[in-house]
Amino acid sequence: MRRFRNGSAVYEEGAPDLQAALANAYARSERPLCLCREPGCPMYIARIGDLHLIKRMPLSGGGHDPSCDSYESPYELSGLGALMGSAIQLDPQSGMAALKLDFSLSKTGSRAASVPAGQSSASLTADPRRMSLRGLLHYLWHEAELTVWTSRWAGKRHWWNVRWHLLEAAGQMTVRGGPLADILFVPEPFRAENRQAIENRRNAVLATVLPPKSGPRKLLVLIGEVKEIVPARSGQKLVIRHLPGFPFIIDDALHRRLQVRFENELSLWGADSSSHLMTIATFGLNPAGLAIVEEIALMVVSENWIPYETVPEKRLVDGLARLREKSVKGLRFDLQPDQPIANALLQNRDDPTALFVVPAGADETFEASLDEMIAARPEIGSWVWRVGEGDMPPLPL
Repeated sequence: MRRFRNGSAVYEEGAPDLQAALANAYARSERPLCLCREPGCPMYIARIGDLHLIKRMPLSGGGHDPSCDSYESPYELSGLGALMGSAIQLDPQSGMAALKLDFSLSKTGSRAASVPAGQSSASLTADPRRMSLRGLLHYLWHEAELTVWTSRWAGKRHWWNVRWHLLEAAGQMTVRGGPLADILFVPEPFRAENRQAIENRRNAVLATVLPPKSGPRKLLVLIGEVKEIVPARSGQKLVIRHLPGFPFIIDDALHRRLQVRFENELSLWGADSSSHLMTIATFGLNPAGLAIVEEIALMVVSENWIPYETVPEKRLVDGLARLREKSVKGLRFDLQPDQPIANALLQNRDDPTALFVVPAGADETFEASLDEMIAARPEIGSWVWRVGEGDMPPLPL
């Protein structure tokens, strides 16, 4: 049971008077301390309806005890390590993470900019000083703790709480000096009986990117679940769940690049009817009021909203989903596929275990990098599945 210090008082996580104390601290913008380690790790308070939740400060998980729910594996075990201190800069006083992006949040002219041959507006960045569109999606998923799973949560994670956690995470981030939450558009769950109110709230957000008479057009960042991508009279129509009657237009050139860059994600989604295809895209409105996609990236997640990139990784995710022990999915961010990461971490233990999936055909460079990664963290156990050598070994329990 976690313990928190709030002011001069100490509360256990399930204490009946904790909610009242958190409500008062929330009103005063105070930060509770998690007492998994002394002198305590600063946390922040999030509010959902009348409920107040204690959340981990961005990029602070390594400071918690491995047995604590707020612990996270070292950044070097995932693609996050390459971005720390460069594309992601944390203010230790405010807890806000300032992000440097490699894509634009404004556009000049009325059409999507052309992309030089061999590049893609959905491509990864090779510059660790800047975060790609997919890297931003991975970072939001990571900080929203949507990579965390235990079988106790089966059937309890739905779009409404996925959305809430994403928006909460975005509230702790800034881009180009302004709050990320101000430009993030995550559709709320659609209910026919509330259609007019939902559309009014959506229109209020979209009004911020109506095209000006002159000067650059402001863009928003969409995160949503893809329902389908279908031909339109001109270009392609991206249909997002919970946004009936509001398509996003993708021009044919961008669609061709999307199919090439995210061929694996599209094929994985097509092969598994229980999985979700997530998209992150920058978009603006044209003078006719249509939403025009400028840049886009995709990510496949399981039925429990846990990301995966390959069939073997999906098997690992499915195996972890059946465990009562808490697991945390590792993400690639902007690392290339030929670089190893810890694909997951089994966390609810004094000795956390990193789980590695070595793809079939991995070369000596990959194996050497993996050996270095494991040797650099002797305090963390390791489990390795070399796909080319046979079936998945039993998970460590």
